[in-house]
Amino acid sequence: MRDYFYGYVRSDGQVGIRNHVLVLSGTLYANSLCERVAACCDNCIPIVHPLGRCQIAPDLAQTFRTLVGHGLNPNAGAVIVVDHFKEAGCTADEIAHRIARSGKPVEVVNIRREGGAVAATARAMRLAVELNRRITGQQREKVPVSKLIFGINCGTSDVTSGLSSNRCVGWVSDRIIERGGRSIVAETTEMMGGEDIIRAKCKSPAIAEKILGMIERNEKRILAFGVDLRGSQPTGDNIEGGLSTIEEKALGAIQKWGSKPIVGAVGYAEPIGPESGVWVMDTPGHGGESITGIAAAGAHVMAFSTGGGHTINHPLMITMRVTGNRDSWRLMQDTMEVDVSDMFDGASLEQAGERLYNEILEICDGKVTKAEALREWNAFAITRCGPSV
Repeated sequence: MRDYFYGYVRSDGQVGIRNHVLVLSGTLYANSLCERVAACCDNCIPIVHPLGRCQIAPDLAQTFRTLVGHGLNPNAGAVIVVDHFKEAGCTADEIAHRIARSGKPVEVVNIRREGGAVAATARAMRLAVELNRRITGQQREKVPVSKLIFGINCGTSDVTSGLSSNRCVGWVSDRIIERGGRSIVAETTEMMGGEDIIRAKCKSPAIAEKILGMIERNEKRILAFGVDLRGSQPTGDNIEGGLSTIEEKALGAIQKWGSKPIVGAVGYAEPIGPESGVWVMDTPGHGGESITGIAAAGAHVMAFSTGGGHTINHPLMITMRVTGNRDSWRLMQDTMEVDVSDMFDGASLEQAGERLYNEILEICDGKVTKAEALREWNAFAITRCGPSV
Protein backbone atom coordinates (compact mmCIF):
# COMPACT_ATOMS: atom_id res chain seq x y z
CA MET A 1 0.00 0.00 0.00
CA ARG A 2 1.41 3.35 -0.96
CA ASP A 3 1.83 6.21 1.47
CA TYR A 4 1.73 9.17 -0.93
CA PHE A 5 -0.48 10.95 -3.44
CA TYR A 6 -0.01 13.75 -5.96
CA GLY A 7 -1.50 17.10 -5.02
CA TYR A 8 -1.23 20.86 -5.34
CA VAL A 9 0.96 22.30 -2.58
CA ARG A 10 -0.43 25.63 -1.32
CA SER A 11 1.58 28.55 0.04
CA ASP A 12 0.34 27.87 3.59
CA GLY A 13 1.51 24.22 3.47
CA GLN A 14 -1.88 22.67 2.75
CA VAL A 15 -2.24 20.34 -0.23
CA GLY A 16 -5.22 20.32 -2.59
CA ILE A 17 -6.36 17.30 -4.59
CA ARG A 18 -8.18 19.64 -7.00
CA ASN A 19 -7.27 23.11 -8.25
CA HIS A 20 -10.61 24.82 -8.84
CA VAL A 21 -11.65 28.45 -8.96
CA LEU A 22 -14.36 28.60 -6.31
CA VAL A 23 -17.20 31.06 -7.04
CA LEU A 24 -18.59 31.56 -3.55
CA SER A 25 -21.92 33.25 -2.85
CA GLY A 26 -22.04 35.38 0.27
CA THR A 27 -25.82 35.62 0.21
CA LEU A 28 -28.94 34.24 -1.46
CA TYR A 29 -29.15 37.18 -3.86
CA ALA A 30 -25.77 36.41 -5.42
CA ASN A 31 -26.58 32.76 -6.17
CA SER A 32 -27.70 33.08 -9.77
CA LEU A 33 -24.64 35.14 -10.68
CA CYS A 34 -22.31 32.53 -9.16
CA GLU A 35 -24.03 29.73 -11.06
CA ARG A 36 -23.98 31.73 -14.30
CA VAL A 37 -20.23 32.36 -14.07
CA ALA A 38 -19.43 28.75 -13.17
CA ALA A 39 -21.55 27.47 -16.07
CA CYS A 40 -19.68 29.65 -18.57
CA CYS A 41 -16.11 29.36 -17.28
CA ASP A 42 -14.03 26.19 -17.20
CA ASN A 43 -12.76 24.77 -13.89
CA CYS A 44 -15.13 26.93 -11.81
CA ILE A 45 -17.17 25.46 -8.96
CA PRO A 46 -20.17 27.42 -7.60
CA ILE A 47 -21.24 27.28 -3.97
CA VAL A 48 -24.70 28.76 -3.39
CA HIS A 49 -27.09 28.77 -0.43
CA PRO A 50 -30.19 30.59 0.92
CA LEU A 51 -28.51 32.28 3.90
CA GLY A 52 -26.26 35.26 4.76
CA ARG A 53 -29.06 37.73 5.57
CA CYS A 54 -31.71 38.30 8.28
CA GLN A 55 -30.10 35.76 10.60
CA ILE A 56 -29.67 36.04 14.35
CA ALA A 57 -26.06 36.59 15.44
CA PRO A 58 -25.12 32.95 16.16
CA ASP A 59 -26.57 31.86 12.82
CA LEU A 60 -24.83 34.60 10.86
CA ALA A 61 -21.54 33.71 12.55
CA GLN A 62 -22.04 30.05 11.62
CA THR A 63 -22.80 30.98 8.00
CA PHE A 64 -19.69 33.17 7.90
CA ARG A 65 -17.50 30.44 9.43
CA THR A 66 -18.81 27.84 6.97
CA LEU A 67 -18.27 30.03 3.92
CA VAL A 68 -14.77 31.04 5.03
CA GLY A 69 -13.96 27.38 5.67
CA HIS A 70 -14.86 26.50 2.11
CA GLY A 71 -12.72 29.31 0.77
CA LEU A 72 -9.86 27.96 2.86
CA ASN A 73 -10.42 24.35 1.74
CA PRO A 74 -7.23 23.34 -0.11
CA ASN A 75 -9.20 22.07 -3.14
CA ALA A 76 -9.88 25.72 -4.01
CA GLY A 77 -6.85 27.18 -5.78
CA ALA A 78 -8.48 30.62 -6.03
CA VAL A 79 -11.74 32.19 -4.85
CA ILE A 80 -14.21 34.78 -6.12
CA VAL A 81 -16.62 35.92 -3.39
CA VAL A 82 -19.86 37.53 -4.57
CA ASP A 83 -22.50 39.47 -2.64
CA HIS A 84 -25.31 41.87 -3.59
CA PHE A 85 -24.82 44.81 -1.21
CA LYS A 86 -23.77 44.65 2.43
CA GLU A 87 -24.76 42.40 5.34
CA ALA A 88 -22.67 43.37 8.37
CA GLY A 89 -20.82 40.34 9.70
CA CYS A 90 -20.95 38.37 6.45
CA THR A 91 -19.98 40.66 3.58
CA ALA A 92 -17.92 39.44 0.65
CA ASP A 93 -15.13 41.76 1.75
CA GLU A 94 -15.08 40.22 5.24
CA ILE A 95 -15.18 36.67 3.88
CA ALA A 96 -12.43 37.39 1.36
CA HIS A 97 -10.23 39.04 3.99
CA ARG A 98 -10.26 35.88 6.10
CA ILE A 99 -9.61 33.61 3.12
CA ALA A 100 -6.74 35.78 1.90
CA ARG A 101 -4.74 34.93 5.02
CA SER A 102 -4.04 31.55 3.41
CA GLY A 103 -2.10 33.22 0.62
CA LYS A 104 -4.38 31.99 -2.19
CA PRO A 105 -5.73 34.51 -4.74
CA VAL A 106 -9.08 35.98 -3.67
CA GLU A 107 -11.28 38.52 -5.45
CA VAL A 108 -14.56 40.24 -4.53
CA VAL A 109 -17.54 41.14 -6.72
CA ASN A 110 -20.30 43.30 -5.24
CA ILE A 111 -23.35 43.48 -7.51
CA ARG A 112 -24.42 46.95 -6.36
CA ARG A 113 -20.94 48.45 -6.58
CA GLU A 114 -20.46 47.03 -10.07
CA GLY A 115 -23.68 48.64 -11.32
CA GLY A 116 -26.03 45.67 -11.43
CA ALA A 117 -26.18 42.02 -12.44
CA VAL A 118 -24.94 42.40 -16.02
CA ALA A 119 -21.84 44.44 -15.11
CA ALA A 120 -21.13 42.23 -12.09
CA THR A 121 -21.41 39.07 -14.21
CA ALA A 122 -18.95 40.50 -16.75
CA ARG A 123 -16.44 41.37 -14.03
CA ALA A 124 -16.76 37.98 -12.34
CA MET A 125 -16.23 36.18 -15.66
CA ARG A 126 -13.11 38.20 -16.40
CA LEU A 127 -11.78 37.37 -12.95
CA ALA A 128 -12.57 33.68 -13.45
CA VAL A 129 -10.57 33.64 -16.69
CA GLU A 130 -7.63 35.47 -15.11
CA LEU A 131 -7.58 33.29 -11.99
CA ASN A 132 -7.80 30.11 -14.06
CA ARG A 133 -4.79 31.17 -16.09
CA ARG A 134 -2.97 32.02 -12.88
CA ILE A 135 -3.52 28.74 -11.03
CA THR A 136 -3.64 26.10 -13.77
CA GLY A 137 0.07 26.33 -14.45
CA GLN A 138 0.69 24.72 -11.08
CA GLN A 139 1.80 21.10 -11.25
CA ARG A 140 0.94 18.23 -8.92
CA GLU A 141 3.68 17.15 -6.54
CA LYS A 142 4.28 13.93 -4.63
CA VAL A 143 3.20 14.41 -1.01
CA PRO A 144 2.77 12.04 1.96
CA VAL A 145 -0.63 10.69 3.04
CA SER A 146 0.01 12.52 6.32
CA LYS A 147 -1.24 15.64 4.49
CA LEU A 148 -4.66 14.07 3.89
CA ILE A 149 -7.82 15.01 5.78
CA PHE A 150 -10.32 12.20 5.22
CA GLY A 151 -14.05 12.91 5.53
CA ILE A 152 -16.35 10.11 6.67
CA ASN A 153 -20.13 9.92 6.36
CA CYS A 154 -22.96 7.53 5.53
CA GLY A 155 -26.50 7.71 4.20
CA THR A 156 -29.42 5.50 3.22
CA SER A 157 -27.90 2.94 5.56
CA ASP A 158 -29.30 -0.59 5.76
CA VAL A 159 -28.38 -3.88 7.39
CA THR A 160 -25.43 -4.33 5.02
CA SER A 161 -23.81 -1.02 5.99
CA GLY A 162 -22.50 -1.87 9.45
CA LEU A 163 -21.33 -5.29 8.26
CA SER A 164 -19.49 -4.23 5.10
CA SER A 165 -19.05 -0.71 3.69
CA ASN A 166 -18.87 1.05 7.08
CA ARG A 167 -16.23 -1.40 8.24
CA CYS A 168 -14.23 -0.78 5.05
CA VAL A 169 -14.34 2.98 5.60
CA GLY A 170 -13.10 2.46 9.17
CA TRP A 171 -10.28 0.23 7.90
CA VAL A 172 -9.21 2.94 5.44
CA SER A 173 -9.36 5.58 8.17
CA ASP A 174 -7.01 3.46 10.28
CA ARG A 175 -4.52 3.19 7.40
CA ILE A 176 -4.59 6.96 6.77
CA ILE A 177 -4.07 7.71 10.47
CA GLU A 178 -1.21 5.21 10.69
CA ARG A 179 0.48 7.30 8.00
CA GLY A 180 -0.04 10.53 9.95
CA GLY A 181 -3.32 11.70 8.39
CA ARG A 182 -6.55 12.81 10.03
CA SER A 183 -10.17 11.68 9.74
CA ILE A 184 -13.35 13.62 10.50
CA VAL A 185 -16.54 11.84 11.59
CA ALA A 186 -19.86 13.52 12.34
CA GLU A 187 -23.66 12.96 12.48
CA THR A 188 -24.33 13.48 16.20
CA THR A 189 -27.85 12.06 16.14
CA GLU A 190 -26.39 8.81 14.83
CA MET A 191 -24.20 8.47 17.92
CA MET A 192 -27.19 7.97 20.26
CA GLY A 193 -26.91 4.52 21.80
CA GLY A 194 -23.20 4.19 21.09
CA GLU A 195 -21.99 6.37 23.97
CA ASP A 196 -20.07 3.60 25.77
CA ILE A 197 -18.17 2.68 22.61
CA ILE A 198 -17.38 6.34 21.91
CA ARG A 199 -16.14 6.91 25.47
CA ALA A 200 -13.77 3.96 25.17
CA LYS A 201 -12.32 5.34 21.92
CA CYS A 202 -11.48 8.78 23.31
CA LYS A 203 -7.89 9.73 24.06
CA SER A 204 -8.91 11.48 27.28
CA PRO A 205 -11.93 11.78 29.61
CA ALA A 206 -12.24 15.47 28.67
CA ILE A 207 -12.72 14.61 25.00
CA ALA A 208 -15.27 11.94 25.92
CA GLU A 209 -17.27 14.37 28.05
CA LYS A 210 -17.29 16.95 25.26
CA ILE A 211 -18.68 14.45 22.75
CA LEU A 212 -21.22 13.02 25.19
CA GLY A 213 -22.32 16.58 25.92
CA MET A 214 -22.91 17.10 22.19
CA ILE A 215 -25.08 13.99 22.07
CA GLU A 216 -27.06 14.95 25.17
CA ARG A 217 -27.75 18.50 23.95
CA ASN A 218 -28.87 17.14 20.60
CA GLU A 219 -31.20 14.64 22.19
CA LYS A 220 -32.75 17.24 24.51
CA ARG A 221 -33.33 19.61 21.61
CA ILE A 222 -35.19 16.90 19.70
CA LEU A 223 -37.27 15.84 22.70
CA ALA A 224 -38.25 19.48 23.35
CA PHE A 225 -40.40 19.33 20.23
CA GLY A 226 -42.43 16.46 21.70
CA VAL A 227 -42.13 14.23 18.65
CA ASP A 228 -41.01 10.67 18.01
CA LEU A 229 -37.58 10.67 16.40
CA ARG A 230 -38.33 7.48 14.46
CA GLY A 231 -39.04 8.17 10.80
CA SER A 232 -36.61 11.07 10.95
CA GLN A 233 -33.87 8.95 12.59
CA PRO A 234 -33.80 6.18 11.55
CA THR A 235 -35.08 7.51 8.24
CA GLY A 236 -37.80 5.80 6.27
CA ASP A 237 -35.26 4.21 3.95
CA ASN A 238 -33.21 3.02 6.96
CA ILE A 239 -36.30 1.28 8.30
CA GLU A 240 -37.05 -0.18 4.87
CA GLY A 241 -33.47 -1.47 4.87
CA GLY A 242 -33.92 -3.30 8.18
CA LEU A 243 -32.71 -0.79 10.81
CA SER A 244 -35.40 -0.51 13.44
CA THR A 245 -33.95 1.88 16.07
CA ILE A 246 -31.51 4.79 16.32
CA GLU A 247 -29.35 2.63 18.62
CA GLU A 248 -29.11 -0.07 15.98
CA LYS A 249 -28.21 2.55 13.38
CA ALA A 250 -25.59 4.10 15.68
CA LEU A 251 -23.84 0.79 16.31
CA GLY A 252 -23.49 0.27 12.57
CA ALA A 253 -22.49 3.88 11.88
CA ILE A 254 -19.68 3.84 14.44
CA GLN A 255 -18.00 1.07 12.44
CA LYS A 256 -16.87 3.86 10.06
CA TRP A 257 -14.72 5.36 12.81
CA GLY A 258 -12.23 2.47 12.73
CA SER A 259 -10.07 1.47 15.68
CA LYS A 260 -7.84 4.52 16.13
CA PRO A 261 -8.31 6.91 19.08
CA ILE A 262 -10.52 9.99 19.02
CA VAL A 263 -8.10 12.88 19.55
CA GLY A 264 -10.48 15.84 19.52
CA ALA A 265 -13.98 17.20 19.01
CA VAL A 266 -15.14 20.42 17.35
CA GLY A 267 -18.34 22.33 16.69
CA TYR A 268 -20.07 22.63 13.35
CA ALA A 269 -17.75 23.75 10.51
CA GLU A 270 -14.90 24.47 12.92
CA PRO A 271 -11.32 23.65 11.88
CA ILE A 272 -9.74 20.57 13.42
CA GLY A 273 -6.34 20.52 15.09
CA PRO A 274 -3.07 19.19 13.68
CA GLU A 275 -2.96 15.93 15.67
CA SER A 276 -3.26 12.71 13.68
CA GLY A 277 -6.28 10.62 14.64
CA VAL A 278 -10.07 10.69 14.55
CA TRP A 279 -11.80 14.06 15.00
CA VAL A 280 -15.52 14.26 15.85
CA MET A 281 -17.66 17.15 14.56
CA ASP A 282 -21.05 18.10 15.97
CA THR A 283 -23.43 17.97 13.00
CA PRO A 284 -26.96 16.77 12.23
CA GLY A 285 -27.49 13.42 10.58
CA HIS A 286 -28.80 15.25 7.49
CA GLY A 287 -26.23 14.38 4.83
CA GLY A 288 -25.99 17.77 3.11
CA GLU A 289 -25.52 19.67 6.38
CA SER A 290 -23.12 17.09 7.79
CA ILE A 291 -20.76 16.92 4.84
CA THR A 292 -20.85 20.71 4.44
CA GLY A 293 -19.50 21.04 7.97
CA ILE A 294 -16.77 18.49 7.28
CA ALA A 295 -15.74 20.23 4.04
CA ALA A 296 -15.53 23.57 5.88
CA ALA A 297 -13.00 21.97 8.24
CA GLY A 298 -10.71 21.30 5.28
CA ALA A 299 -11.39 17.69 4.28
CA HIS A 300 -10.06 16.84 0.82
CA VAL A 301 -12.03 13.72 0.05
CA MET A 302 -14.97 11.87 1.61
CA ALA A 303 -15.87 8.21 1.55
CA PHE A 304 -19.67 8.12 1.69
CA SER A 305 -20.91 4.71 2.73
CA THR A 306 -24.40 3.80 1.55
CA GLY A 307 -26.56 0.71 1.80
CA GLY A 308 -29.60 1.63 -0.25
CA GLY A 309 -27.66 3.82 -2.69
CA HIS A 310 -27.05 7.57 -2.75
CA THR A 311 -26.34 10.40 -5.20
CA ILE A 312 -24.84 12.87 -2.70
CA ASN A 313 -21.90 14.98 -3.88
CA HIS A 314 -20.29 18.04 -2.33
CA PRO A 315 -19.21 20.76 -4.80
CA LEU A 316 -15.64 21.12 -3.48
CA MET A 317 -14.80 18.20 -1.17
CA ILE A 318 -14.54 15.21 -3.53
CA THR A 319 -17.23 12.72 -2.56
CA MET A 320 -16.97 9.06 -3.54
CA ARG A 321 -19.52 6.39 -2.67
CA VAL A 322 -19.05 2.83 -1.49
CA THR A 323 -21.67 0.13 -0.92
CA GLY A 324 -21.87 -3.42 0.32
CA ASN A 325 -25.39 -3.94 -1.03
CA ARG A 326 -25.18 -5.85 -4.31
CA ASP A 327 -28.64 -4.75 -5.44
CA SER A 328 -27.79 -1.10 -4.83
CA TRP A 329 -24.57 -1.46 -6.80
CA ARG A 330 -26.48 -2.99 -9.70
CA LEU A 331 -29.20 -0.35 -9.67
CA MET A 332 -26.98 2.71 -9.07
CA GLN A 333 -23.63 1.98 -10.68
CA ASP A 334 -23.61 5.39 -12.36
CA THR A 335 -23.40 7.16 -8.98
CA MET A 336 -21.09 4.87 -6.96
CA GLU A 337 -17.38 4.06 -7.17
CA VAL A 338 -16.65 0.97 -5.07
CA ASP A 339 -18.57 -2.29 -4.51
CA VAL A 340 -17.59 -4.35 -1.45
CA SER A 341 -20.57 -6.72 -1.50
CA ASP A 342 -18.16 -9.62 -2.04
CA MET A 343 -17.47 -9.42 1.70
CA PHE A 344 -20.66 -11.48 2.04
CA ASP A 345 -19.11 -14.10 -0.25
CA GLY A 346 -15.86 -14.50 1.67
CA ALA A 347 -13.71 -11.49 0.72
CA SER A 348 -11.81 -10.31 3.77
CA LEU A 349 -12.04 -6.86 5.34
CA GLU A 350 -8.43 -6.26 4.30
CA GLN A 351 -9.13 -7.15 0.65
CA ALA A 352 -12.20 -4.92 0.43
CA GLY A 353 -10.58 -2.17 2.47
CA GLU A 354 -7.48 -2.07 0.28
CA ARG A 355 -9.71 -1.77 -2.79
CA LEU A 356 -11.37 1.28 -1.26
CA TYR A 357 -8.04 2.76 -0.08
CA ASN A 358 -6.54 2.48 -3.57
CA GLU A 359 -9.58 4.11 -5.17
CA ILE A 360 -9.39 7.02 -2.72
CA LEU A 361 -5.71 7.65 -3.46
CA GLU A 362 -6.38 7.47 -7.21
CA ILE A 363 -9.10 10.10 -6.72
CA CYS A 364 -6.61 12.21 -4.74
CA ASP A 365 -4.23 11.92 -7.71
CA GLY A 366 -6.87 13.39 -10.02
CA LYS A 367 -9.16 10.54 -11.13
CA VAL A 368 -12.67 11.99 -11.27
CA THR A 369 -15.64 10.52 -9.48
CA LYS A 370 -18.80 9.75 -11.42
CA ALA A 371 -20.54 12.71 -9.81
CA GLU A 372 -17.70 15.02 -10.85
CA ALA A 373 -17.97 13.81 -14.42
CA LEU A 374 -21.71 14.59 -14.32
CA ARG A 375 -21.15 17.96 -12.58
CA GLU A 376 -23.62 16.69 -9.98
CA TRP A 377 -23.31 19.21 -7.12
CA ASN A 378 -26.24 18.59 -4.82
CA ALA A 379 -24.97 18.75 -1.24
CA PHE A 380 -24.26 22.13 0.27
CA ALA A 381 -26.43 23.02 3.26
CA ILE A 382 -25.47 25.06 6.31
CA THR A 383 -27.00 23.98 9.62
CA ARG A 384 -29.27 26.59 11.23
CA CYS A 385 -29.05 27.61 14.88
CA GLY A 386 -32.30 29.57 15.14
CA PRO A 387 -35.08 31.40 13.27
CA SER A 388 -34.82 33.87 10.42
CA VAL A 389 -35.60 37.43 11.58
